[in-house]
Amino acid sequence: MPNDCPSLRGDHQELQRLSRALWTLSASNRALLRAEDEQTLLQEICRVVVEEAGYASAIVARAEHDEHKHVRMLTKIGPEEVLDELCAMTWDDSEQGRSATGTAIRTGRPCLITDVDSGTLGPTWRGFARRHGFGSILSLPLRVDGEVYGALTILAPESDAFQEPEKAPLLEAADDLAFGLQVLRARERAAEAQATIWRITHFDAVTGLPNRAHLRTVLTDMLATARKNCRSLALLRLQLERYRDIEEALGDGEAGKLVAAVASKLKRLVEPHGVLTHVAEDEFAIVLPDAGDDKASRFAHELLRELGDPAEVAGLLLDTRAHVGMSLYPGHGDDAEVLIRRAGAALGHSRRYGGRLATFHGGHENTSVQRIALMADLRRALERDELALFYQPKADMGSRQVRGAEALVRWNHPARGLMSPAEFVPLAESTGMVTPLTYWMLEAVLRHSHGWRRDGQSYPISINLSPHDFRDPQLLERIGGALSTWGAEPGSIEFELTESALMEDPDGALRILAGLKRLDVTLAIDDYGTGYSSLSYLRRLPVDTIKIDQSFVREMTSSRDAATIVRSTIALAHDLALKVVAEGVEDEPTFDALSQLGCDMAQGYCISRPMPAGEFPGWAMRAGLNAPGWGRAAA
Repeated sequence: MPNDCPSLRGDHQELQRLSRALWTLSASNRALLRAEDEQTLLQEICRVVVEEAGYASAIVARAEHDEHKHVRMLTKIGPEEVLDELCAMTWDDSEQGRSATGTAIRTGRPCLITDVDSGTLGPTWRGFARRHGFGSILSLPLRVDGEVYGALTILAPESDAFQEPEKAPLLEAADDLAFGLQVLRARERAAEAQATIWRITHFDAVTGLPNRAHLRTVLTDMLATARKNCRSLALLRLQLERYRDIEEALGDGEAGKLVAAVASKLKRLVEPHGVLTHVAEDEFAIVLPDAGDDKASRFAHELLRELGDPAEVAGLLLDTRAHVGMSLYPGHGDDAEVLIRRAGAALGHSRRYGGRLATFHGGHENTSVQRIALMADLRRALERDELALFYQPKADMGSRQVRGAEALVRWNHPARGLMSPAEFVPLAESTGMVTPLTYWMLEAVLRHSHGWRRDGQSYPISINLSPHDFRDPQLLERIGGALSTWGAEPGSIEFELTESALMEDPDGALRILAGLKRLDVTLAIDDYGTGYSSLSYLRRLPVDTIKIDQSFVREMTSSRDAATIVRSTIALAHDLALKVVAEGVEDEPTFDALSQLGCDMAQGYCISRPMPAGEFPGWAMRAGLNAPGWGRAAA
């Protein structure tokens, strides 16, 4: 059969057009896999359409939502004289808006022009197509996050291009491009959120200085350098003498201004010589590289002289005198935590005995003897039933009903009286006593829950697990045995695990969490936002709930960064089918703001302070009957 047979020529042309469309789809998918940012992706897609697939021109345009509904060219490949004319496009329903691109954006549907002389194009754009030899135009809307973002427009010289089956691969390529844009944006938002979290958790909001967490990192790095170069190093901890009195007299706001003024003065003095950090409300830490006792002491006295002059805040001259404690490498230790602790011991000595500067010596650590004695007392307390459980309620944001509580331990010490967890749990963590404490709490919670259930009340109770608990090879066996002993109902016990604890050994934590889930308990990530877990790791965890750290919740009504983190965390958790509990909800405005963001539950003083175990069932029943008045019924 002759090669110039019309039917063969037609089949050949159709095959060529399908081939270029499929090539566009294939090459576009490769571009999607490699793209690191939007502009690179768009540029590569247009290049593929023109240079590899063989179409005449390609543009990606974005819809502007201004008064005139302009169309902004993001990327365009083709003859420059052709592309310059396209800058006049809009997506308004007008003469200028009746281009293929404008129509696709306006209607949200593909716009195919196979005959430029038809009435679909406005006169301006018909003239444009004739002048430049375009016979067909296909404009495909790009939907990103549910809205028409813009359009991918492809121009061909033939008058009958983009027919089926050529059109189908191009539609798919446009959908893939839109999905790629959406993924890149989500990745960018996630990166911004992580950067914000890092900034908030490593830098102080009042002074802008690195905080205690950052001090550990900086000091560890500088110790490594000093060790390598066989150099000394000094750590100074500086604490304002009258800060608490000033805060009590003037309030947090003015006290914060005082701290900012002191930070500014210290920054000017320290930055040429070392690193300044703000480690507590009234305390700063300074790392001085290549400094021994003499050099560091002279520098400390210089700082103390400067702080001897009062600072003017709100028209008042406020006292900025301070005390300094100092530790030295290598004489006082070669580990960041050791030097921080020993500088703190020296600072305590300075404050107790009235001196302005104290350098660490072994006597300052006599307090460690007291710590050991306290832990011995804790062992006896577990045996003598000196510990007590308090419960802090959690409330549903929608119904304002009580939906459970977190168990918190208190110690009725025979000599010291009622001690809060902050006074002994960190010591228990550091001495390995925390796991027996966890088991005591579990037994007490199950005993209370059993009694409440017998009386017709049932509330899920949360118990904190420590990273040390994960190292106990009998953890799952002990928990399973306790649950079985008390006949705990599925879901009646929730274990809370800090994000940082999970990141110590991610694979080991994942195995333990899977074992806990098999025991019909629920799992929550506590203090979310402070541990830098990756999204990919979070998706692997068999957890049910995320608890947003109170440091973000308390600032969300006054800090845009904190509000952004809370909002994005709630959205992320719900996308992963997780519940969200906000910690540290202390007032109704914060509660209302969280409710508007779709947060599931709240915990904090706005609902109730922790209360003794015996008071909780009655309080919960009254609060449930009288909601939404629970906030004022707090114990």
